Parts: sequence; C-alpha cells; structure tokens
Amino acid sequence: MALIDKSILNILNELKENNSREWFNENKPRFQKEQQKVKDFYNSLMEQLKTHDNIDKFKFFRIYRDVRFSKDKTPYKSHFAGSFSRSSKRLRGGYYLRIRPGETFLAGGFWEPNKEDLLRIRKEFEMDSTEIREIINNKSFIKYFGKLEGDSLKTAPRGFDKEHPDIDLIRMKQFIVTRVFSDKEVLSPNFLEELDGTYKAMRPYFDYMSEILTTNLNGESII
Repeated sequence: MALIDKSILNILNELKENNSREWFNENKPRFQKEQQKVKDFYNSLMEQLKTHDNIDKFKFFRIYRDVRFSKDKTPYKSHFAGSFSRSSKRLRGGYYLRIRPGETFLAGGFWEPNKEDLLRIRKEFEMDSTEIREIINNKSFIKYFGKLEGDSLKTAPRGFDKEHPDIDLIRMKQFIVTRVFSDKEVLSPNFLEELDGTYKAMRPYFDYMSEILTTNLNGESII
C-alpha cells in the first residue's frame, strides 16, 4: 500500500529550517531516499487515476527554486509537488498535488487559460449558466471543494454587461477547485484513496469544461 511516511514530512520540515546548499549537500542522500518514496506514491496515484481517466503524463516538480526574479533567495522548495495531465485535446483540465507539512492540498482545473479559452468560457456562462451552477452547487462538489475558486476582475470584462445575473462567474480569470489536508490525513493509510476519490469528484466539472472548450457556441466540434 502506497503511504506517505512521517519521515517525509520530517525531512521537509528540516529543509524549511535549514534552507541552504550546505545543509542540503550534507543531507542529500537522506533527502533523496525520502524523495523517492514520494515519487513512488505519486506513481501509485497515477495508476489509480488511470482506472477512471485517461492520463497522458505525470510531472514531478524539481526541489530547486528559480530565484532569478524573486526576493526570496532560499534555494529549495519546502514541499513536493506533481501534476497529472489528461490525454488528448478533448480532455481538458489537470490534477495537481502538493505535499507540505501543515499545508498539503490537491487542486484541479484551469489556472491560466489562454485568452481564447477564457473568452469561450465567459461566453458560455453569459449564454447559459444552468449547468455550471448545478455542478458547483451539487452536494458532492461542495463537500470536497467548497466552491469554485480563482482570481477575478473587479468589474465586467470588456464586451460583457456588468449587470448580467452571472457576472460573478463571468468576471473570473481562473477556474480552480482545491481540497486541503491535515498532516494527520496525509499520514493516514487511506490518504491515496481519499485523493483518488476527490479527483473522481472533479469529473463532472472537467467533463463540462472539456465540452465547452472543444466546441463553439452552437455545440459544434472545433477540434
């Protein structure tokens, strides 16, 4: 059974407290051992995802930070993270998981849609919000994610009526769902199962958005 050991959280806490190249180099073998455990866990999660979705690839993010344009010059991240991409142009959306002591969460959705996709989503909401409202107001969606999240404009986008009844959705620039986990939940034997069940709960939302982003406003395929 794939598990997250307490030793994994411990090494991340140590790295946070000793975020320097000197400490990292001295402890690199130990760190790499824990990192491999995490990679194995992510691979097990990918196999679970493949039983109910088409997954194209898995990306495990590097521990090294890009500090070129950051005021924070600490060289390492204090978390592990990975993402899973869905296969083919018809399946939109992606799955993400970050493991950090006290701040573990999973996410899915559309972080930075390009301008064409963003306009298409907004036009759909403007024309008919019935289906997206049904999805985000569903008891299962609320249980797992609470609400649809993401940055929004302060006013209506250009070309849209600021008095539109669905302006709260139309103003959104990101369309993300998240779920936070406590350390106790992360270390639980059923953590993998909880992650997989939560990702399954994203599917109605992903299926809806995939339909929008692969068709025009008349429902005709554009791919």
